[in-house]
Amino acid sequence: MSFLGEEAVLQDRQKLAVNNSVICEILEVVMPEGGASEDAGMLYLYPIEDNQFCLQLYFRLGPDETSVNTSVCSLRFQPSFFDQYPAEQLMANQPFRFDQTTEMQFPVCSKSRMLIGQMKVDANVTPFLRSLQLTELAMQLLRRALECISIPFAACQVPACRFLAYESEREKIQDARLILEQNIDQPYTIKELARKVAMNECYLKKGFKTLVGRTIHEYQQELRIDKAKKLLQHEGRSVTEVANTLGYSSISHFSTAFKRITGMKPCELLA
Repeated sequence: MSFLGEEAVLQDRQKLAVNNSVICEILEVVMPEGGASEDAGMLYLYPIEDNQFCLQLYFRLGPDETSVNTSVCSLRFQPSFFDQYPAEQLMANQPFRFDQTTEMQFPVCSKSRMLIGQMKVDANVTPFLRSLQLTELAMQLLRRALECISIPFAACQVPACRFLAYESEREKIQDARLILEQNIDQPYTIKELARKVAMNECYLKKGFKTLVGRTIHEYQQELRIDKAKKLLQHEGRSVTEVANTLGYSSISHFSTAFKRITGMKPCELLA
């Protein structure tokens, strides 16, 4: 959940029994000092096959008078949920008209916050009645999220990856991203990275491009050049020293990569 930030600390996780087509979790997290605390929502749509979708909603609720922590409500609507609706009805709405993985942030209204509060209350009813209640609340939250979306979605320009319907696979992609960020000076090959996260190389390449928006190589290069700029500009390192520190095979290789991304030569930044 990129809008939470890497420093968010999970305090508690509660799974709610909605139904076989909708999975709900309520998370309690502690945000870092100065981290985002306002309410926000995020929608992810993963096309599985023709006219089949998996949709994930996240609602981030900032601290209020009842809690000092940030709450996150996660709702995952499985493909079976959308099977009950004719394809033409779905395609008439964003984001279903896209055949690509889609993500969009949306505002969380007071009504949505109230609905999530009702989901957290453990009603004293039979399991079936509780399931009906949670299903109704989940559908209202989905409707309000779709109604709040008023600008075009940003569709990732890669083919749909059906394996990304599974949270475990998306977590592997995020693990791979974290490994790259923690090892900027030791670039990983795709084969090495795939082994690290226990994922098929092809799936890793496609999934990374879908969720991050850049190839693994592009992302590694951006990380390395960002660090290079800091070393050159703020620490006064020489071009040769920076190239060696970041694991480039030669100064010319480093200079070429640096200019391609920044539009200038490393020595110009020093000047």
